[in-house]
Amino acid sequence: MRILTIGFTQKSAEAFFGALEQAGVRTVVDIRLHNTSQLAGFAKRDDLRFFLDHIAGIGYRHEPLLAPTEDLLTGYHKKAITWADYEDRFRALLREREVETRLDPAKLDNGCLLCSEAKPDQCHRRLVAEYLRDRWGDVEIVHLI
Repeated sequence: MRILTIGFTQKSAEAFFGALEQAGVRTVVDIRLHNTSQLAGFAKRDDLRFFLDHIAGIGYRHEPLLAPTEDLLTGYHKKAITWADYEDRFRALLREREVETRLDPAKLDNGCLLCSEAKPDQCHRRLVAEYLRDRWGDVEIVHLI
């Protein structure tokens, strides 16, 4: 099984959609808590769904089960908690939600987890992919740049 990840920040539409096409992504799984912001540009939920389908024939679905809570996200953005604290709390949230039993692995195979961060290092999409790999086993994680 292969799970990919991508962030849209600091990418042109050409680079973003090109990376998804080249990687053979079947579905983009949007794991953002807020996916309708005007600041998202081409990655705003309804626009993204349209572009993915019409440009690359790629499916789209929003999966809030894999998004952080508002409190967790705000705490990190306002520097009330460190990245290490965020990681610990987000992993605990995934365990509490039992996401590994509530998601169908087949629907994530060759799917790409989407968030806004340019790189996966300090992004919850990396944490989700690693969490699922650790629970499901035999999962290759590919971070698209």
